[in-house]
Amino acid sequence: MTTVRDETRANIVEVAARLLRNESPVTIRAVAQAAGLQPPAIYRFFADKDALLDAVAEHVFTAYVTGKTPDESADPLADLRAGWDAHIAFGLANAPLFGLLIDPRRAAGPAAAIGMAVLRARVHRVAATGRLRVTERRAVELVHAAGTGAVLTLLAMPPDGRDTSLADTMYQAVLHAILADAPAPGVATPDLSKLTAAERALLAEWLDRPGG
Repeated sequence: MTTVRDETRANIVEVAARLLRNESPVTIRAVAQAAGLQPPAIYRFFADKDALLDAVAEHVFTAYVTGKTPDESADPLADLRAGWDAHIAFGLANAPLFGLLIDPRRAAGPAAAIGMAVLRARVHRVAATGRLRVTERRAVELVHAAGTGAVLTLLAMPPDGRDTSLADTMYQAVLHAILADAPAPGVATPDLSKLTAAERALLAEWLDRPGG
């Protein structure tokens, strides 16, 4: 059952997140004022500003992950692209919050784990079609690293001078790195969904070899 204390804590976190979204200074005093509290009241819930930001990161992660798990379509590659586009759009629209999300100190919580699980699931569906030329783990790492890098590069540009086609080019480069050529029309695609993870990894390693 939600208590008054729980509601007050949740309100403090949401207020701090809102200040970040608006790119306003996030200080204990500013958060307290916006939440209608005295600054000492914040310390009843959080030891310091860093602890508050940790809670904000977790809150933002949870909301973001909840919003990036739509129903699967019949096209695994289309779903992978939809996740990429959502990641880029969120990062560009929420620069200060994105900075919290990629902070290694704050990116290991349960909500972050759920976000990575979503990406792994999407990559796994692509792998089940026989299209991956690298291991699933490698594909996840490449997509995640490229997406984060693309957002950071675009955020470093003046807003009126951002070339958003950079993200598209990066995505195509990642696909080139992780996907094998599609089978020719009329050629049956082997069902790899019955292979174990170890067998798929071995197959991907074999395909990566020169002449494989």
